[in-house]
Amino acid sequence: MARRPTVEGSTEQPSRGDPVSETAKTRPVPPAGATPADFWFDPLCPWAWMTSRWMLEVEKVRPVTVRWHVMSLAVLNENRLDELPERYRERQRTAWGVVRVCIAAEQEHGSEVLGRLYTELGTRFHNQGRDRDPATVRDALAAAGLPVALADAWDADTYDTQLRASHKEGIGLVGEEVGTPVIAVPGADGERIAFFGPVVTPAPKGEEAAKLWDGTLMVASIPGFYEIKRTRTAEPVFD
Repeated sequence: MARRPTVEGSTEQPSRGDPVSETAKTRPVPPAGATPADFWFDPLCPWAWMTSRWMLEVEKVRPVTVRWHVMSLAVLNENRLDELPERYRERQRTAWGVVRVCIAAEQEHGSEVLGRLYTELGTRFHNQGRDRDPATVRDALAAAGLPVALADAWDADTYDTQLRASHKEGIGLVGEEVGTPVIAVPGADGERIAFFGPVVTPAPKGEEAAKLWDGTLMVASIPGFYEIKRTRTAEPVFD
């Protein structure tokens, strides 16, 4: 059976064979005793946004440090536009711009800026419902304390190799049958264990966030465990 294309948090196509970026080799080291959680996101996906807000809450209630990385719905679906539902096609055609700006910010200012840039972008796109265009991106860059000139990357392919490499690193850890987000944590043998999701709405807070994190780590630690899933019956709840 042919694999369906990824839209937002669905299945996806195989990744490209680009090398892992230098940034990935020099990512920040978490404080002593903190568990590193590598999180791959596309800023356009509302479900990844919900999961990311949960992860920020997890940092408050568990010794976890999130390290942010870019993955791309544009890369996932660039050869599958004809297979997408019509309502997604135009969004996919414009999906390059935002991730190009994110990867430019990472390459020029370090991976540590991605978390706050993602927060500013996601707040505007999802919570405020603003246009997904260069003007909104420039506003988000300024709020994140980054040069607004980074918005020029919207139409530039300068860092597309690094974008594909960042995307490939995340997808290479979890496999091809997932969407965004991807989270990776250290396994018992020292290698990273990766999983898609969890997909949740609204984003849990406090002890509920901790319980979901603990459960996620538990199932991820079971050899041979692959997935739990049910049909979504609610839209993302932004608060």
